[in-house]
Amino acid sequence: MSKKEKRLKYAGKGGPKRAKLAKLSGGEGIWLFGVHAVNAALRNPERTCRRLVATEDRVKELDPALLARVKKVETSDRQGIDALLPPGTVHQGLALAVNPLPDLSFDDLKRSAFIKDRAVLVMLDQVTDPQNVGAVLRSAAAFAALGVIMQDRFAPPESGALAKAASGGLESVPLARVVNLSKALEELKAEGFVAIGLEATAEKTLPELAPLPKKVVLVLGSEGEGMRQKQRETCSLLARLPMVTEGPVDSLNVSNAAAIALYEAGRG
Repeated sequence: MSKKEKRLKYAGKGGPKRAKLAKLSGGEGIWLFGVHAVNAALRNPERTCRRLVATEDRVKELDPALLARVKKVETSDRQGIDALLPPGTVHQGLALAVNPLPDLSFDDLKRSAFIKDRAVLVMLDQVTDPQNVGAVLRSAAAFAALGVIMQDRFAPPESGALAKAASGGLESVPLARVVNLSKALEELKAEGFVAIGLEATAEKTLPELAPLPKKVVLVLGSEGEGMRQKQRETCSLLARLPMVTEGPVDSLNVSNAAAIALYEAGRG
């Protein structure tokens, strides 16, 4: 069977068919959208893919083996896809209904870190914006971080906006939710991790701490308030990013700060 025939197979006899698209009902999962987020989800064996709605051009670009993972494939124009998603969504002609990923326990993350010679983790304290969390996951994937840790009551739910900002990182970087961040830090320190809190008023810059330990957890707070006192006190060290002292900008978006810190941690 040719690739073209395989593709048409998923749309039914006679080729792709358009019909009135039904929105997701309760319990049918969440929509992911955008080329990178959808392709990464299709490649993730842990992801249950329920329904793909795409333009004909986008369907033709997809590997038939990936299409075979989807229970239902539908074609539509961009306006039809617009109607399925929140207003203003930039979907690039692809929307994929999926089940949320299985939860990763903090203990599982610790076990995977234990067997590594080098490991970098990221902990986010009260970072609630899904696009910021997604961007941190993207940087974590780019710099081979082992995982991201968040407090469950402040962690945004998995969503299309988060996945799109992560640009595939949501599918490859484990995200663990815990009840108590300071307790999690203590447990990681007991496993040999050095907890470095990013703090704008810290005496030393992160590069000045080089070479960094082989096992590091980078702790970042929200842009407005930074780390909370308990997490600050639990960190092994505090460091700031090297910025122009009297420049026009005195802070960075948390996702930008995470990217710089992850780069430094990766240098060792």
